[in-house]
Amino acid sequence: MKDREGVRLSRGILSVPVIVAALGYFVDIYDLILFGIVRVQSLKTIGVQSADILNTGIFLLNMQMAGMLLGGFLWGVLGDKKGRVRILFGSIFLYSVANIANGFVDSVGGYALWRFIAGIGLAGELGAGVTLVLENLPRQLRGYGTMIVATVGVSGAILANYVAKIFDWRMAYLIGGALGMALLVMRLGVYESGMYKQIESSNISKGNILMLFTNKQRFFKYIKAILIGLPIWFCVGILIILSPEFAKAMNVAGAVSAGEAVMSCYMGLVLGDFASGALSQYLRSRKKVVMLFLGLSTVAVAGYFMLGRVSFSTFYTFCGFIGFAVGYWAVFITTAAEQFGTNIRATVASTVPNVIRGMVIPITAAFQFAKQYIGILNAGAVVGILCLSVAFYANYHLDETFDKDLDYVER
Repeated sequence: MKDREGVRLSRGILSVPVIVAALGYFVDIYDLILFGIVRVQSLKTIGVQSADILNTGIFLLNMQMAGMLLGGFLWGVLGDKKGRVRILFGSIFLYSVANIANGFVDSVGGYALWRFIAGIGLAGELGAGVTLVLENLPRQLRGYGTMIVATVGVSGAILANYVAKIFDWRMAYLIGGALGMALLVMRLGVYESGMYKQIESSNISKGNILMLFTNKQRFFKYIKAILIGLPIWFCVGILIILSPEFAKAMNVAGAVSAGEAVMSCYMGLVLGDFASGALSQYLRSRKKVVMLFLGLSTVAVAGYFMLGRVSFSTFYTFCGFIGFAVGYWAVFITTAAEQFGTNIRATVASTVPNVIRGMVIPITAAFQFAKQYIGILNAGAVVGILCLSVAFYANYHLDETFDKDLDYVER
């Protein structure tokens, strides 16, 4: 009996929708992190002066995140209006074209344009994939499915670092585009969500984003679902991507590479996503696990700013701990998607992660503003405290969704 149960579990969490969603997120993370790894090398190649690399890098990161913010709304609405599977095809095609174009840029303007377009393409991957997984798996397996998606997905950052070490930055972008095109072929056998098919031909309003703003209770639930993810992108977008600048201010012994810091962080994220997903299934709770990992994130952020004068190897190890601490991404997206009905679920699942990624823009703006007055370390600490405080508050006021039946619509 136990053997049959194990086979059923394996077939469920390793079904085609789960595998395809996981590989899509893998490609998503590969590109998302690749820019942070090749930031310095690529900007120097196209003529940016050393003194301008930090600010130019933040500008390009913000362009990428702005594209993801726009794309999250675009693909989310289309996912509810046209179906989850179609979005998986359209988004990866746009991403692939943009990434190939990134390999040929020769100016900051061109770089910014194609990072923006790549961001739009990438924005559809995670939301559509997670929605498809949640709607195809039984409730007792949903957390395992999204755990696999996130765990496989974040390992794309590790591949990005290895590729960037072996190949020139231009070739690294071209490889990313080729991976996307290969994934297009793999998606030919993906089937549409049964829940979505039930409402596809009905007169029920689908993908109406205004529904998130016209009902007070629904609106605040949506905002809180977003805000619990703030510490994730504060840590990745500020502490890890800008780690060379922080390490210099901390007098870390030896030169710190953004690529190595990113790889260390994402190795931690792989473990964190697996642990948080499995723990949410064991405890039968999303809220408790998010609260636990927010606590770990608080310890990690506080410890980061106390690292002064450590060796670069110790610094990288701590980057791995930060990655583990913010490795509740799978539970975060699952929680958001489970809060809403089938007719706007893809909209929520696509916009929530991309809005939180887009929050890198005000986070970096606040960081840059504060840095002028209190220095890089104090600015990072203050912004980190704000992000963590908001996340704790939002999670406390969200509903538990572990056992929630998802087969319903919003009216």
